[in-house]
Amino acid sequence: MEDYTPTLSEEERAARRAQRAEARRQKQQARRRRQLQQLLPVCLVLVLLVGLLAAWAFQRQPEDSGTDDTVSPAPVNQMTEEPETETIAFQPRETESTIQLGDDFASEYAVVIDAEDGSILAEKNADAVISPASMTKILTLLVAAEHIENLDDTVTITIDITDYCYVNDCSVVGFALDEVVPVRELLYGTILPSGADAALALAKYVAGSQEAFVALMNEKLEELGLSDTAHFTNCVGLYDEAHACTVTDMALILKAAMENDLCREVLSAHTYETAPTTQHPDGQVLSNWFLRRIEDKDQELPVRAVAAKTGYVVQSGNCAASYAESADGHGFLCVTGNAYSAWRAIYDHVELYKLCS
Repeated sequence: MEDYTPTLSEEERAARRAQRAEARRQKQQARRRRQLQQLLPVCLVLVLLVGLLAAWAFQRQPEDSGTDDTVSPAPVNQMTEEPETETIAFQPRETESTIQLGDDFASEYAVVIDAEDGSILAEKNADAVISPASMTKILTLLVAAEHIENLDDTVTITIDITDYCYVNDCSVVGFALDEVVPVRELLYGTILPSGADAALALAKYVAGSQEAFVALMNEKLEELGLSDTAHFTNCVGLYDEAHACTVTDMALILKAAMENDLCREVLSAHTYETAPTTQHPDGQVLSNWFLRRIEDKDQELPVRAVAAKTGYVVQSGNCAASYAESADGHGFLCVTGNAYSAWRAIYDHVELYKLCS
């Protein structure tokens, strides 16, 4: 049997072509709709990002974005605030008049500074690093004074304090084991007789230990701008390679102490009498050796020695730091090191203060 294939007219073929074309068109439209639906979220995100970027750019524009040449007004705070003035720290400085001391001046290290303007009147190896010996106690006094709130508090002298002083052959006030001492007396005891027992008791009272107190001392040196050349390892002035400063550093430490009312009072005292205790029923009379022995020289000087602290270790010889004032209250700082005797240290200060006239 032969296969039968119907024959379509031209009109029927045209109609079928039209149907197939319409079907293809509908499929294309459906595919575009699906693509648009997939792209819509992406477009929304892009629009949002563009809006955020535009807002950020607008906020960064200056208030006046015009094209004219007018200057935008300064912010109100810039118009009303006073310009800041930089505080200039007291800084010793040489001048054309600075005297360079020679070998005929006994102390190996020396400096005398005008305490008002910082000009150096005379110097000798003033920037050499030395052991400050008991001049250290000026900083001990200053740090303690800045931390003490009640001068009537008491401290008990313990075995670790007396042993430390004995083992290291320190100068002492002479407080006895278990003696109860007011903080005020410890301040005077640290300076006038250069008592290591008083200094150690202060350190224990203020910071709990000498080590913790020395950390406070070095913080103070940094505050004073002296930490490049000054660093202390104990509060009494024992020799240590790492315990050192220059005579100029010590002059600035003394200046800071003299600006503290309590320190000035202690450093200026010629004598002080402690209260009676069980161990010392009559109390003790403390003396500032330097001030009492320079008194007979006051008439020779254009200034009056107001405050002082001496020191001695083998490595730095006899040294001293003092503060003097002229009749009108003009101050002078003087520090010397490595004199061959305690009396020579005093006489060197006398010679230096004569330069103030």
